[in-house]
Amino acid sequence: MTGTGAAAGAGGPVGGRWVGALSLANLGVWIGWFGPLQLLLARQAEQLTPDHKASTLALVTGVGAAVSMVANPVFGALSDRTTAAVGRRIPWVVAGTVGGAAGLLVLAGAHRVATVIAGWCLVQLALNAAFAALTAAVPDQVPPRRRGLVGGWLGVSQVAGILAGTALAAVAGGVAAGYVVCAVFSVLAAVPYVLMRRDSPLSRHARPDFRWGAFLRGFWIDPRRHPDFGWAWLTRFLMNLSYSISTMYLLYYLTDAVHYGDDADNGVLILTALNAITLLATVVIGGIRSDRSGRRKPYVIRSGLVISAATVLLAVWQTWTGAIVASLVLGLGFGVYTAVDFALLTAVLPTAEDRGRDLGLINIANALPQVLAPVIAAPMVTHVGGYTALYALAGALAVVGSALVRRIRSVP
Repeated sequence: MTGTGAAAGAGGPVGGRWVGALSLANLGVWIGWFGPLQLLLARQAEQLTPDHKASTLALVTGVGAAVSMVANPVFGALSDRTTAAVGRRIPWVVAGTVGGAAGLLVLAGAHRVATVIAGWCLVQLALNAAFAALTAAVPDQVPPRRRGLVGGWLGVSQVAGILAGTALAAVAGGVAAGYVVCAVFSVLAAVPYVLMRRDSPLSRHARPDFRWGAFLRGFWIDPRRHPDFGWAWLTRFLMNLSYSISTMYLLYYLTDAVHYGDDADNGVLILTALNAITLLATVVIGGIRSDRSGRRKPYVIRSGLVISAATVLLAVWQTWTGAIVASLVLGLGFGVYTAVDFALLTAVLPTAEDRGRDLGLINIANALPQVLAPVIAAPMVTHVGGYTALYALAGALAVVGSALVRRIRSVP
């Protein structure tokens, strides 16, 4: 079945309550990820290994992202084949959020780097199970003509989760307390979605026979047979690599390049809030306008160029004022990109039966940059031109990603 056919298999119209519950559950996942990524892991690395904080952070986030890269498509594929009475996706939302909270509690009590790595890997493993199921629910339930709108609200939940996670981490009263608060919010946020019980059940006789060889081969989608899927994956990878490079070292950027002062945690929170303001102003509007026009690529291309402009500002204007302006510009671009690119991706999925797996493969393009960003960033900051070179590279990646969107043929 082609991507178009897959898209056409979506369920009927969904109401605002379901979209709200889905967005809230998604927000909980992003809180579980970005409370640690924005502040807590960096502070924990600084406490445990003050002389090697950048390398420790790179190790922890890199190993965790490698787990994420495998977990998302695997759990997506498993949810495609789940025959629970409540549906294919809900069991994985429940297991994933509870497991993610358990991992955050491990991090709260961690006093060794090895324990931090183990806890963060559990967080990535479990929350990716929930995220894969929540993402696959959109093409399951939402008609193609409304996916820009729903993608917009998911974008709202993403940025709200990043902002809320950063805020909780900053004001909780310490690293351990920050992890505990993020764990509680992640679980509570999933409750309304689970209680609504709107899911797509799969009968046992409709489930394909399980064979390890076929299951593993399914994770390779030949870009020669499905070129639009391949180009969509590559462009998302480049855009997320640019974004990961831009945000992962923001705390150290404020400390070492901007010389913000001793309260850099609050600086990160302020920049994240400013980014959220402009993102929220564009994310839903961008999705709605894309739905009405029936066009996706022009919005993705232009938003990528705006993201590139923001990274260039970080490279050449290394002051607090420059960081503020760059955060506002970054929010403008990433808001439109988040909503419209998601709708574009759901239109190029190879099959309807394997949406969870295929979106999981797309989500590797979200996780792999988290592996590569610290590998690239640490030596560049230390040995190759510092933060100027780092953010210039982020800008170049966003430009290339924007240009390659034109290679996608089946989506206008």
